[in-house]
Amino acid sequence: MIPAGTPIAVRLQQSLSSATATSGETFAAVLDEPLVVNGQTIAPKGADVSGHVVSARRSGHLHSPGFLRIALDAIHVNGREIAVQSSSVSVQGASFKKRNWSWIGGSTAGGALIGGLAGGGKGALIGSLVGAGGGTTAAYVTGHKDVGFAAERRLTFRLTQPLEVS
Repeated sequence: MIPAGTPIAVRLQQSLSSATATSGETFAAVLDEPLVVNGQTIAPKGADVSGHVVSARRSGHLHSPGFLRIALDAIHVNGREIAVQSSSVSVQGASFKKRNWSWIGGSTAGGALIGGLAGGGKGALIGSLVGAGGGTTAAYVTGHKDVGFAAERRLTFRLTQPLEVS
């Protein structure tokens, strides 16, 4: 019996990205450490492991950073598949707010400065509007914040249910 809470360290065999992953999609990994209980090796290091994407969200342009959550399904030992229920591991992109305000605010100020130098008060107003539009466009075009896990990334999951292995 392998108790709940037992850590399972794996190394991913493929990359996973919030830009392309979909809920239910499967992935491959291998055990990064042998699974040992009471001094007995249940699964050796390098044993194949399979898992799935629990949830994924692509990054928006100006909001909703990418999100990815994965969990394990099975460990493959000696031609047998041992079903597991594990905790999930997730990653989420950073907020867009500070970056967006920097693009938009900086472009607005720059446009006002250039417009003011070229055409006085009216030029500053026109320049600030043009700058704000340009900053918003730049934030939109460069705004993706997708996240993921690279191939060969080491992750540790924990069993959420005890596992009986015979």
